[in-house]
Amino acid sequence: MSTEAARGAAVGRPAFALACALILAACGNAAGDDHDAFPAPHRPVASLDDDRLSTEEARDRIREADTVMDGAGISPGMTVADIGAGEGYYTIRLAKRVGENGRVLAQDIVPEIRDRLAERVTRQELDNVSVRLGEGDDPKLPPASFDRILMIHMYHEIEQPYAFLWHMRPALKPDGQVVVVDADRPTSAHGTPPGLLACEFAALGFRLVKFVEIPGSGAYQATFATNGGRPEPTAIRPCMIQ
Repeated sequence: MSTEAARGAAVGRPAFALACALILAACGNAAGDDHDAFPAPHRPVASLDDDRLSTEEARDRIREADTVMDGAGISPGMTVADIGAGEGYYTIRLAKRVGENGRVLAQDIVPEIRDRLAERVTRQELDNVSVRLGEGDDPKLPPASFDRILMIHMYHEIEQPYAFLWHMRPALKPDGQVVVVDADRPTSAHGTPPGLLACEFAALGFRLVKFVEIPGSGAYQATFATNGGRPEPTAIRPCMIQ
């Protein structure tokens, strides 16, 4: 999907979805995409069945989404990816924030969850949202398309973080940023220590541009931008931090 297509006000959800599908089909066998070439992480990976997050109403009472979106600088007209979107707490609120001239691509790797979110998007008539199924080591995002990529309380569940970040990186626009929200605790306890997060992102050619603790939550918000070129998979050195 071109940058112009992603931001065009006249492009509706069906056209946006078709553009994404065409590009994904064309890029499916990109050179160097050898999953066995990526190193494995030297730390535990959390399961996908954590229920630590509270209800949407409780999260709204503490203005969770507003705080994160404000910190990420998300504004009308932007194109944003919500990775590991789940039931769509952030997707719905992102759609309102970016407005009719913006776009949101919500992604999840569980087909049943993806389907429920798609039903919710249709029911609420969110024409600026497209819902996609990704893979555990590849979010399947169209290249050069996103001002922001959000990863909210899910990074610790990624089994192959180096492969995932390698595949994700080309989806950013030149000035795009990746925003991670996670808890400051071990990955086995459904969090990611900030030092480990920064190390794994640095291994893929990202630099940390902003880090803030979210008051009263035990969580933090880290923002990354690209820094130099994307390394070849065989050149990636895994972090020894846990």
